[in-house]
Amino acid sequence: MNRRPALLALAMLALLFAAAPDASACAACFGKSDSKLAEGMNAGIFALLGVVGSVLFAIAAFFCFLVRRAATHPLPIPSEPQVELSKL
Repeated sequence: MNRRPALLALAMLALLFAAAPDASACAACFGKSDSKLAEGMNAGIFALLGVVGSVLFAIAAFFCFLVRRAATHPLPIPSEPQVELSKL
């Protein structure tokens, strides 16, 4: 097996990462929490929490509806076996 292309690719990738400029951190990482970027990020987090919370509430409400409906409308228990219509 020839490992030379894989080693060459790995060396080029390491060189690319070493030559890359430093990444700039966002306002939350720098600790400047009163910037517009931090406010927008907080608004996005609260919006996602609202969506997830409303979906979970809707699922819980649906199961509560099913439980209440099952309690008020029980299935009838047949007293004798039912005959299929095709056998009549």
